[in-house]
This record gives sequence, structure tokens and C-alpha cells, in this order.
Amino acid sequence: MSTELATRGSDFAPLLSTMRESGLLRPRRVRYAVMIGTDLIVLALIWIGVYALGRSWWALFLAVPAAVFTTRVMFIGHDAGHRQVARTARVNRLIALVVGDLITGVGSRWWVDKHNRHHANPNVVGRDPDVDPGALVWTSEQVADRRTRFSLWASRHQARLFFPLLLAEALNLTVTSFLAARRGRDRLLLCLHIAVYFGGLALMLGPGRAAVFVLIHQGLLGLHLGCSFAPNHKGMPMSDPETRQDDFLRKQVLTSRNVTGGRATDWLLGGLNYQIEHHLFPSMPRPNLRHAQSLVRAHCAALGVSYAEAPFRTSMAQALRHLDTVDDIAVARGSGDLSANRPR
Repeated sequence: MSTELATRGSDFAPLLSTMRESGLLRPRRVRYAVMIGTDLIVLALIWIGVYALGRSWWALFLAVPAAVFTTRVMFIGHDAGHRQVARTARVNRLIALVVGDLITGVGSRWWVDKHNRHHANPNVVGRDPDVDPGALVWTSEQVADRRTRFSLWASRHQARLFFPLLLAEALNLTVTSFLAARRGRDRLLLCLHIAVYFGGLALMLGPGRAAVFVLIHQGLLGLHLGCSFAPNHKGMPMSDPETRQDDFLRKQVLTSRNVTGGRATDWLLGGLNYQIEHHLFPSMPRPNLRHAQSLVRAHCAALGVSYAEAPFRTSMAQALRHLDTVDDIAVARGSGDLSANRPR
């Protein structure tokens, strides 16, 4: 190993020591207890309100706060999956199982496995499941693999389709979780969630109003989740397994983008706006990320490592601009210009 590589490999060690000495890696059990209790109580009150209004169209207005606080509970599942909430892995797994499979309908085991692979190789094509081709494509090579007119059309318009597609993301997570659930307990909890959610709404509101409530609730939930995750990596540098960055600090920092803002941004995005800090220290409790930011930013500045941060609107614009770049490739391919399939 060269001296330069050895130095780069140790660049993360001083930052890790600083975080340990500052106590920012220690659990925040009381803070999480208050946070979890508050979010669950508010969500429960919303559902009590739906029950109280019964078969009234006014109940549909509660789908909006229900979506916001369901997202809040999903953030708790995310934190528990990273072992941020409790001291022991067992308690964290239990919390993730309850708030994921049972309350929100997202399979915790499936999601943790997928999310850990993303953290290990952010924006690495073929290794990061978040940039695998699906409804959206992220690279010219993925466009080249499109075979049907409809898939090429979708690739050509994917920047405009991005937000409409997010409206179906929450339901997609539940369906994918159910299909991926292999153990009896996981599938049982997901089945229980589905039965209580859809069956309970049908009993409280009647089939027609329940269907409208589900569309509003799930649509806004998917939109909120997408706006929490998409600005963090989309539009940032991508690589393949052969050219990926092996230095941990640079791999995590250079592929992530923070979303600037105040306390409201922290609350609405569940701390994911501190994406750089989160990727460097996945087990750091969410309330500590904002305190770690100045230390990470200063460390990156001392090393000459680019530290990306932008307001939410700018971050989303950069993500959509990346999709537009792939749109251009799809347009060129549709017109027969195969040279447009060259990697960019």
C-alpha cells in the first residue's frame, strides 16, 4: 500500500475518535422515549379522530396528518434498524419489527438488508439497490437495457414522472415487504397490519370513503418518504464496482448531500437531511447529527474533501436534473442515435 493510500485510509480515524470523545455516539434513550411516545400518541389520536367522525367525508382530512405522522413512525423504524434507539441489538430489532411490520407495513428485515447494502456502497451501480433500474433508470447503460417502447417512453419522461411515481411508493414498500417476507412472524405481522389497516378503514368509513382515504394517505406518505430520501444521493457522483472509491470517508461524503434548513427541516426529514453525518456514523442517534455536522464539515475542509449541502429545493432540482440527463439519452436512443448510449 502506498503512503498516500495509507494516509487516506486513516483520514476517518481522527474523526471517529473526536465523535467518541464528544459523546455523540452514545444512545439517547430518554430523548427517543419521548420522541417515540409523542409520535405514537399523536398517530393514535388521529386514528381515534377517524373513528369518531365515522362515515363522514370530513374524516378524509385526517389522512393528511396521518401521512405525516406515519412517516414519523417510519423514521423511528429507520433509526432502530441502524441501532440508534436502544443499547442492545435485540431491543432495536423489536422496535423495528413493531413500528415497521405491524404499524407501518414495511418489513423491517427486508428493509434493513436493503438499506445496509445501500450504506455499504452508496451510488455504486450494481451494488447499491437504490440505483438499481426499475421504474426509474440512473445511467446510460440502464437506458441501453430498455427493450420496449413503453420503457423507453418512461425513461424519456422520468423526471416529470418522478413525483407521480412517489405517490405509489408507500404501497409499493408494503407489497414488496410482503413478497420478501420469508419467516412466519414477519409475514404474520404484515398480514395483521394489512387486515387492520384496510379492514378497519372499510368498517369505519365504508368502502368508498375508505378507498379515497387510502389513496390520500398512501399517496402523501409516499411523497413524504420520497422527498426525505431522494435529495440525499440523487445527482451525486456514481460509479461502478471497478471504479468505486474504497476510502470510507470519501466514499460516504462524496456521494451524499445534506439538505440545509432549520428545526422544521430536521423534523420533516427525520434527520436524513444530515445525510453525510448519517452515512459516516449510521448508529449515531438522530438528535446528535446536527451537533456532529460542524465537526464533520471542519474535518472535510481540513482534508480538502468536498462537503455538499444545499436547500431542499436546490437538492431536488439537482436530483431531477440527473434524471433529465438520462432522459436525454433515452430521447437520443428513441431517435436512433445509439452513440448517446456512451457512459457519461
